[in-house]
Amino acid sequence: MNRLEEIMTYNQAFIAAEGYAQFQTNKEPAKKMLILSCMDTRLTELLPQAMNIKNGDAKLVKNAGATVMHPFGSIIRSIVVAIYEFAIEDIFVVGHYGCGMSNLNSEVVVGKMVERGIDKEVVNTLTNAGIDIRKWLHGFESVESAILESVSIIEAHPLVPKDVRVHGLIMSPDTGALTIVHDGN
Repeated sequence: MNRLEEIMTYNQAFIAAEGYAQFQTNKEPAKKMLILSCMDTRLTELLPQAMNIKNGDAKLVKNAGATVMHPFGSIIRSIVVAIYEFAIEDIFVVGHYGCGMSNLNSEVVVGKMVERGIDKEVVNTLTNAGIDIRKWLHGFESVESAILESVSIIEAHPLVPKDVRVHGLIMSPDTGALTIVHDGN
């Protein structure tokens, strides 16, 4: 059984047993908050538990490193929609210690792309078209500075109202302990 078949078999049993009932809520976040966090698998259940977030409490946005890479990219788009459509009052940018994006070597990633069948010419074509794939894939040297940079981009964004509080936190992926690096109050 492949992964898709496994998921579909489980899903059918989940629906039949009405497993969804415990998760039913509306689309409005009860705590009027949005969390931008890293996609690290260690945070999947730990982060909501450590922050006392239950289904329906918050909008969750995840990406590699909990970083805002572009002021008009998909992360900011999600934040702006959440502010105006779902009355978000607080944004929490939550990075974590031991993040895979910390000191990520983009040359190594490009090498892995080539190993998986991406033609080197594709990388060269993108570079020649003005897309610096190595810069795009580059990680960060410091989790704290990456979180502060993302907080700064959100706070300074022309479409984010000044009454929205933006906070920066770093989480221990081992214990769930949170450290404040920026208090947006």
